[in-house]
Amino acid sequence: MSTAIILIIMGLFSAICAAMDFNWFMENRKAAFFVRLIGRGGARIFYIVLGVILITFGVVSLFVLA
Repeated sequence: MSTAIILIIMGLFSAICAAMDFNWFMENRKAAFFVRLIGRGGARIFYIVLGVILITFGVVSLFVLA
């Protein structure tokens, strides 16, 4: 259960930071790799999709696998 909540929080964090286009998030050294690879807009979409996937896994494991 705690893993599911952590996944949901991580997903929310990723999706919100990418959607709001926070510089401190998108200029992080780990995110900078994706910014260089697919551009800032593409990296934002990637992190939003990643956030949605993490949220989905968290919700599924919270309610279905409980």
